[in-house]
Amino acid sequence: MLEKLSGIAERYDQLGQWMADPEIVTDYEKVAEYAQERSNLEQIVNAYHIYRAVLEGIDEARDLLESTDDYEMRELAQEELRDLEAQRETLEEKIRLMLLPKDPRDSKNVIMEIRAGAGGDEAGIFAGDLLRMYTRYAETQGWKTDLMDISETGVGGINKVTVEIKGKGAFSRLKYESGVHRVQRVPATESQGRIHTSTATVAVLAEVDDVEIDINQDDLEVDSFRAGGAGGQHVQKNETAIRITHKPSGVVVQCQDERSRTQNLQRAMSILRARLYDMEVRRIQEEQDAARRSMVGSGDRAEKIRTYNYPQSRVTDHRINFTKYNLQAVIDGDLDEFIDELATREQAELLQQADL
Repeated sequence: MLEKLSGIAERYDQLGQWMADPEIVTDYEKVAEYAQERSNLEQIVNAYHIYRAVLEGIDEARDLLESTDDYEMRELAQEELRDLEAQRETLEEKIRLMLLPKDPRDSKNVIMEIRAGAGGDEAGIFAGDLLRMYTRYAETQGWKTDLMDISETGVGGINKVTVEIKGKGAFSRLKYESGVHRVQRVPATESQGRIHTSTATVAVLAEVDDVEIDINQDDLEVDSFRAGGAGGQHVQKNETAIRITHKPSGVVVQCQDERSRTQNLQRAMSILRARLYDMEVRRIQEEQDAARRSMVGSGDRAEKIRTYNYPQSRVTDHRINFTKYNLQAVIDGDLDEFIDELATREQAELLQQADL
């Protein structure tokens, strides 16, 4: 670990030297690139310097214990040694986490898609509940939400909704929410009081820039149509809604929430880029390590990741076997305990795999 840290510190210093080089300082793009990389390394370099100072202190305390017979000096050295060794353990754990490979998508904004699954009208109502849950969670994080596209049912539910969530660390927190969510409750229309099970799927995509994924315009089929409201009625006279089909992958995206065709086209392209990027990331991950598909945070959309049981006020995340009996608070956006547990478990699994 020390060798790896030393190499990072050398890179940090080298970047500083390059940024001060008269031949480079006028290349603003290059300087900005170096400054960003240096900023990303700063926290771990600072921790490395503290770690080295602690190791040196440990060596000095041990040397003192070996070189003196003075009782008081030995007591002071032993006390200092205990404190420094505790600091070393804490720092080593902190640094190991810093050295874990970072998900390059963690700093991205999010495009979230929620779809009603099995369960008829109740599934659509549950999809609406999930939308409100994530919207409220975003509010607690200081993130901005923007509805991109929505298809509603006639009973106050949602067939499908796409929402953009913008804010620092949005993907790093919400990426664990991809999968099948299940609700168990008595529907308002159930006269016998029987518990009904419904599902909704959540897909969390990292928003990507144009330069990150190249889309051949010849591979796109773009159709315009009039935007529709709940129940299928048309609400606009002009064909402003957009449907894009990416022919090589078969991915279909539509957007009708904006007032103009151009705005809907831009939104639809943003969703398409995010979906294609997500597909490529998944393909690479599967090729590199098939075992990662079962890891916490993999977001396998085929598995039931969480159950919301209303009669017992229970929410259970099946990936980590973690249960809370505060369902209403969770539905109101209190998700941090689940996300923190998922992130901790993922870090533990990554540490097991890493040679640190």
